[in-house]
Amino acid sequence: MWSREFIKGKAKAVLRLNYWKAFAVSLVILLAGGSANGGSFGSGSRYTREIDNNGFFDLEFIRILTIIAVVVIVLLLLRIFIGYMLEVGGRKFFIKAAEGDTYMNLGYGFREGRYTNILLTMMLRGIFIFLWTLLLIIPGIIKSYAYRMVPYILADNPKIGYMRAIQLSNEMTHGQKFEIFVLDLSFIGWYLLGVLALFVGVLFVKPYDDATNAELYLILRKDAIERGLTSHEELNMQDEILGTNQKLNTTI
Repeated sequence: MWSREFIKGKAKAVLRLNYWKAFAVSLVILLAGGSANGGSFGSGSRYTREIDNNGFFDLEFIRILTIIAVVVIVLLLLRIFIGYMLEVGGRKFFIKAAEGDTYMNLGYGFREGRYTNILLTMMLRGIFIFLWTLLLIIPGIIKSYAYRMVPYILADNPKIGYMRAIQLSNEMTHGQKFEIFVLDLSFIGWYLLGVLALFVGVLFVKPYDDATNAELYLILRKDAIERGLTSHEELNMQDEILGTNQKLNTTI
């Protein structure tokens, strides 16, 4: 069992050593995922869908609608083909930072043999969450928590199977979703303060949030290995096994 105080304390310790690197990576993650929800475009437009005497929509309105559609499509494509890779690379940084390695490698997901699998897995995750949200908003929220660890799993093993990454994330978060939800709620006060600081403060809270989620992943990963849900080999953690064996040999 984990506590919010424990993982947030560990996250603070990581940030004390690497705050500005973490800030830069969090900014990239934020920008990479910023187009995911699309926002609400054109809701305040003064143009109406009035039809002229010939039965056609107002041309100016159609022009604006077309521009908005193009912008949304471009942002979505950027999110899919570039944003997913940057997000996984960013999660990789925070995992490694929690383990004491602060090498910044945001291009991790773009390397040969990784890109296609990361792309397809993250797309599948997004489609699943979208389809669950179509049923009702609440199931969509629940599934977003169930699949939260997918980019972290891909950061450990970018070649893991599409469905396997989603299945493993679902198993890792089983029985943990409410606690993770409460963990998210614990950041609301910080984000509200960030909003009061002309939204700039939000950028400075994001590294704390990202570092905390990386610490959470490490705990859930360790628990999953101990319960036999996955293995060190599946998550490319052979170095950790070697380190443990070396310590045992030294002790003997």
